[in-house]
Amino acid sequence: MLSATHMGLGYLGLIIFGLAYTLVIAEEYTHLRKSKPVVLAAGFLWIIVAVIGRHLNQAALVTTALNTNLLEYAGLLLFIVVSMVYINVMTERGVFMALRNFLLSKGFSYRQLFWLTGILTFFISPIADNLSTALIMCAVALALGKDNPRFIVLACINIVVAANAGGAFSPFGDITTLMVWQQNVLPFFDFFKLFIPSAVSFLIPAFVMSFAIPKGMPKKIIEATPLKRGALTSVSLFLITIATAVFVHSFFHLPPAFGMMIGLGYLQLFGYFIKHKESFDIFKHIENMEWDTLLFFYGVMMCIGALATLGYLGLLSDYLYGSLGNSLPQHFQAVPANVLLGIFAALIGNIPIMFSVLTMHPVMSEGQWLLITLTAGIGGNLLAIGSAAGVALMGESRGQYTFLSHLKWSWVILIGYLAAVIIHIVMNYSTFLSS
Repeated sequence: MLSATHMGLGYLGLIIFGLAYTLVIAEEYTHLRKSKPVVLAAGFLWIIVAVIGRHLNQAALVTTALNTNLLEYAGLLLFIVVSMVYINVMTERGVFMALRNFLLSKGFSYRQLFWLTGILTFFISPIADNLSTALIMCAVALALGKDNPRFIVLACINIVVAANAGGAFSPFGDITTLMVWQQNVLPFFDFFKLFIPSAVSFLIPAFVMSFAIPKGMPKKIIEATPLKRGALTSVSLFLITIATAVFVHSFFHLPPAFGMMIGLGYLQLFGYFIKHKESFDIFKHIENMEWDTLLFFYGVMMCIGALATLGYLGLLSDYLYGSLGNSLPQHFQAVPANVLLGIFAALIGNIPIMFSVLTMHPVMSEGQWLLITLTAGIGGNLLAIGSAAGVALMGESRGQYTFLSHLKWSWVILIGYLAAVIIHIVMNYSTFLSS
């Protein structure tokens, strides 16, 4: 770490990052893809770091720090790429369209559909990731409630909350949990200790909002869409890929991304056999991925890595984890910081919050690491801009689900957030006492 944060260039780096992230938050109004400002800011920040490192004769330290950050991003990128390819393949094979048509054909009431879409989102997101699940279930909600805007708004809020809550208790459910797992902070099965707190953070606001759901039911639609060849096989291969990633990481201590790349090989072999029967090209699914999101992750991680190298995250860590909760018993001194950071996630996003904490790497018990994993995951529910799922659904719903419509229900989402924190502390009390 460079001890040069007092220099003018160090302050310039903070200003550049702040400006870039302001543009990211204002994406909806500026129509500027969110990756552009942070990728550019990352470049400028590391040039500033390099200049300061050269001035202090610590160029080797800068090179090591940059390579470390690039390696961390590479592992995350490969993992997400494989996951997104599988989701795209399952979508193209008609797996999620079949789910949509099943719900449309059963004649459920609006209230039943509200609960069904929420519960399905909560249980699918730990496997398929919260962003992909939210987009899929949003399309379902839009189809189910096309004649009822009030249902669409409440269903979208419920889907965002359920997606983030479901993603918080699984290493595969969110980018934040994936980062925690890949850096060996928590073992794979420890994340499931957050299942009940995560469920509470979803169920409390869902229960309250369900009373506002309009009565009646949508028009029953019977639309037969047969699954394409290999649809169920692609689902099975995805589950096998996840098992492979867990196995190679747990037993051989290899990066989870390595196991996911083996899973990509499964999919390529599968594609070889079905392309003789019908058109199937795995590289088209890679081409159609959300590259703006992947580049955004690069920009954020590299910016935060640069700020850490400049020493700013060390100063922040000293305050949050050294001063903020020092009046509490030793095992719970990090609780205020972790709860507060979860709320900040609603303003600036959970990914930068979690990567900042991982970069600071404060000395915390298992219970505290589980707490920040929980709060970073569900804290973004407080505002529509607090998570990738919320931002994506604002675009997907074409103005029906908005920042203000979500804000009207933030009070009950906050109650669910605080209840989840309390339940985690009570249920997993012993994990706070471990060193």
